[in-house]
Amino acid sequence: MTGKRFHEFVSETVYDSLPTAVKRMAERCLIDLIGTAAAGSQTTLSRIINDHAVRHFAASGLPAARLLFDGRSTGPLGAALGGGFTIDSFDSHDGHVLTKGHAGCAILPGLLGLVEAIGRTTTGEEFLTSLVIGYEVAIRAGIAQHRIAPDYHTSGAWNALGVAAVAGRHLGLDVARMREAVGIAEYHGPRSQMMRCIDFPTMVKDGSGWGAMAGLSAAYLAEDGFTGAPALVVEDEAVADLWSDLGTHWRILELYFKPHPVCRWAQPAIEAALAVRRAHSFSLEDIETIEIETFHNAIRLDQFRPKSTEEAQYSLPFPVAVAVVNGDLPPFAIIGDALQDPTVLSVSDRIRLVEAKDIDARFPAERLARARFRMTDGRILQSETVTALGDAERPLSDAEIERKFYTIAGDFCGLARAEAIFQAVKGLRQQPSVDQLLDLIVAPPQASPQRAVA
Repeated sequence: MTGKRFHEFVSETVYDSLPTAVKRMAERCLIDLIGTAAAGSQTTLSRIINDHAVRHFAASGLPAARLLFDGRSTGPLGAALGGGFTIDSFDSHDGHVLTKGHAGCAILPGLLGLVEAIGRTTTGEEFLTSLVIGYEVAIRAGIAQHRIAPDYHTSGAWNALGVAAVAGRHLGLDVARMREAVGIAEYHGPRSQMMRCIDFPTMVKDGSGWGAMAGLSAAYLAEDGFTGAPALVVEDEAVADLWSDLGTHWRILELYFKPHPVCRWAQPAIEAALAVRRAHSFSLEDIETIEIETFHNAIRLDQFRPKSTEEAQYSLPFPVAVAVVNGDLPPFAIIGDALQDPTVLSVSDRIRLVEAKDIDARFPAERLARARFRMTDGRILQSETVTALGDAERPLSDAEIERKFYTIAGDFCGLARAEAIFQAVKGLRQQPSVDQLLDLIVAPPQASPQRAVA
């Protein structure tokens, strides 16, 4: 794609030109990301990264930005970093199948940090339009990177380009400097090993905090004359088809939303196990083993007795066990003392992970699983081959997105504040300024004592 065509889309797209379905999706994404951030703000990961941002990314007299659900001020790069990690710390945010990762968890905090630091009025329509532009650029960059790069990198490697593009729009970068910005973002984006974090879950997560910071930094550097073009995931001939329909084919409509706060790869298995539980009557003691047949990458989510929130989020057997025990996966079953539930651990120990060649052949375009319960009385109870709820083919309804938001945000913010946030998002397109929404989502939440994460 030429720099001029890319620049035209990023800089000249206006809210009224967006299809109705895209406008609606932008609101769905925004409310889902905010709810995830509210829950994530109570994790140890979020506390550490926000303290780090305040100490080491301070504005030092320059324009400042506030940290998501924290309230403290830092520089815009620190706000992007902290916000990206905070959302990523509670694995409940939207994603895209072909990127094998997440765009919005970097786009939103990068945009928030920028809007606060710029210090001029941003309308609700402009904010939502910027969010859409960031998704469209980031998703294409992610698909492109999987096509031309040899390794499976974390989302921060490519969602940085979406942040750089949105920042370039707000900074008024011309064609040449916009091209440099996305090139810098591609080069400095964290090309970290995603499967290392799957095999050894830690707080590094999906790299999106670093992607948000790198993308915003790239735009500021380009504004000052720093060079870094070309971004190969945009300009390589091998990915030209991915960019030829920018502005006509809306990739944001292909997003999935998670009903459960764990890795997307585990969610088909959860649905399969729940299907067996709902279809048959039995006690937990009747279960001899549960066999989960799924794709190779999901099999690597083999944390049977997670010792941390991160290990629980990158586990398949543990959330399946929670779902079998409870008939659902409560959002806070993967944090704190819930990780030591003896009943859940007993069921988790009886789960067996089996790689299924027919399912693996359909990954990543499809993520599927089957569950087979072998009972002590000799019965074998089996599910169909199922996908996860929330995919573009099985989307969560607006009511389900709303219910999810109140479930995870209301507990930390209180229902009154959650309601104020929800209404602010629903009415954002009509607002002359996003300041009211920003004030609602940067003030620190009040966590329930039993929900605070150790």
